[in-house]
Amino acid sequence: MKVKTIIIATLALFMAVSCFGQKKKSIYDFTVKDIKGNEVSLADYQGKVLLIVNVASKCGLTPQYEGLEVIYQKYKDQGLEILAFPCNQFLEQEPGTNEEIMDFCSVNYNVTFPLFDKIDVNGKAESPLYTFLKSKAPFTGYPEEYEAFANQLTMIHQKTGSGFEKGNAIKWNFGKFLISKDGKTIMRFEPMVSPEGLEADIQRMLKE
Repeated sequence: MKVKTIIIATLALFMAVSCFGQKKKSIYDFTVKDIKGNEVSLADYQGKVLLIVNVASKCGLTPQYEGLEVIYQKYKDQGLEILAFPCNQFLEQEPGTNEEIMDFCSVNYNVTFPLFDKIDVNGKAESPLYTFLKSKAPFTGYPEEYEAFANQLTMIHQKTGSGFEKGNAIKWNFGKFLISKDGKTIMRFEPMVSPEGLEADIQRMLKE
């Protein structure tokens, strides 16, 4: 009888552990560090529409900071939050310290949306947040109107051997993920899509 009880208890524990391991993560399960090193739970942003962007200070797309700030000022009071994650994986175009990045964003673009700690968005050391985002919103191709730019990115990755042209990797600085208020809908936009190009989707999510 004791053996049977032990077996039943063991099976119950195994099933409980298995179910726990299979539980799908939400965007709100993640904790990240802000640019000053403070831990921030993304659960703090529940009920907000989130735009998560990997940014860089020395990129041809860096002027997108201006468009991001315009969008932020226009919709922040309606529930939009922009979370910017510096990344130095694309031709080392974000080489500065966190303090230097903060100064650059403030002086050049008057950025007021939150900046976070510099991270990797691809590869073995990539942020778990980005592993999650890429799994939920895989790469589906570049917009047709940006074919020349897309070909250039592919050539750069092939030449440098980064491998970022393959699979769901983030392709360059200023890749974007737009996330609904409940965290269930995640849309991916490739780097060349301007912040203004997301406005219709932002408006729709804010109304949902």
